Amino acid sequence: MSLKRKIALTISIAFSLLFGMVMAVIYLSFNDFRRDEFKERFRQRLEFTSHFISRSKDFEEEAPIFFNENSDNILLNEKILIFNENKELIYSTIKDRNVTWDEAMLKELDHKKIIYTEKTVPEIYAALRNINGENYYILTSAFDTNGKSKLTYLKYLLILAYVLSTLLIGFFSYYFVEKFLRPLEDLNQEISEVTAHKLTTQIPVQHSNDEVGVLANSFNTMIARLNDVFQSQKDFTASASHEIRTPITRMAFQLENLIKFGEHSPETLLSLQRIQRDVYQLSELTNSLLLLTKFDKENIQSIYEEVRIDEAIFEAFEGVEKSYPELRLDFLITEETSENALLTINGIQSLLIIVFINLFKNAAVYSDSTKVKVLLTETNDHVTVEVISQGNTIPEEEQAKLFEAFTRGNNAQNISGSGLGLRIVKRILEYHDAEIWYSSPAENLNTFTIIFKK
Repeated sequence: MSLKRKIALTISIAFSLLFGMVMAVIYLSFNDFRRDEFKERFRQRLEFTSHFISRSKDFEEEAPIFFNENSDNILLNEKILIFNENKELIYSTIKDRNVTWDEAMLKELDHKKIIYTEKTVPEIYAALRNINGENYYILTSAFDTNGKSKLTYLKYLLILAYVLSTLLIGFFSYYFVEKFLRPLEDLNQEISEVTAHKLTTQIPVQHSNDEVGVLANSFNTMIARLNDVFQSQKDFTASASHEIRTPITRMAFQLENLIKFGEHSPETLLSLQRIQRDVYQLSELTNSLLLLTKFDKENIQSIYEEVRIDEAIFEAFEGVEKSYPELRLDFLITEETSENALLTINGIQSLLIIVFINLFKNAAVYSDSTKVKVLLTETNDHVTVEVISQGNTIPEEEQAKLFEAFTRGNNAQNISGSGLGLRIVKRILEYHDAEIWYSSPAENLNTFTIIFKK
């Protein structure tokens, strides 16, 4: 998840929680207000009834007319029960059915004088009043239809407001966060375009004291320092490789003439041939370093060309055959490859030749046989090359470090080498977005598998 989405989501969640708590407080507060208001209306009705009883001359005769004329003035769906001091029902607004009441509530009124129950349906407000020297038990019940309908309406209104507000705050928070972080994204885009060949490029800095401006200045300073170090290293590698290549070429030429035209004993000739191999190896390593200093992964694609992978293999073998004339190549195209296959990939032929030179040379040096086998397979998406040789296999614990620089296995202790060959192979293949790995499918069988994407 991107940073702007995390910030927008955090703001939205924080606002939703805060707004949800505010909504809950509003709902609970209104519910308390509704309850207190309804209780006050009960009290007013009780006072109204008590005043009527105190002024009435013939209560039983006047009560039906009074309550019929004044019903629902204060409470909706009200029902009133009036008892005398002996707890006998003397009047009820309930008609056409039997009247029941709670005897325990009447007894409880003797102690509490006033009882209000809001958890019952309907709600009840009861009181014991002394009117004109006589005690009356007055029980009033009603439904707060109006208040509860308002409370329900408020609940749905708050839910709707909560959902809409959450969506709006999520949208606007993402919009404004994206707007505020856009300079950071622009900076990230400009940083991603910096490569080893563009270390002199400076990131544009806006004249502001915000964090993005400070970061851009710091990055420019770091890039300038890296460019100095990188350029020094690159110049040294190129200069050293170039200076070394001239005497190596001269030595190779002189050794070739010495072997070809000189008269030597068998021991001397064998030593000269070994020296010649070492010189060729050093020459190949120098050429590889010179080529690698010219390319990096970003600019190499601009000079890609179509390369016949089989031609690169044969040319590499010809180069190795000069140093190892006894080596034989068994080249096969597998049955999985269609007849119309072009056997081409996009890349740089000179670098790919170096890859196969190193693999063939390893096969010649470390193999128990004088034959190296190459299997070529082309599909719609990939070109696969398998380089197979016989000899001592590499232990599993050493395979993980096989493509690291200056790494040599136990099977190479008595064989000369720099330990850079497979590292150079790995790096060149990375430039071509290709993969390579080592496997040993059988005893004394070494296989390097390369997969090129088409």
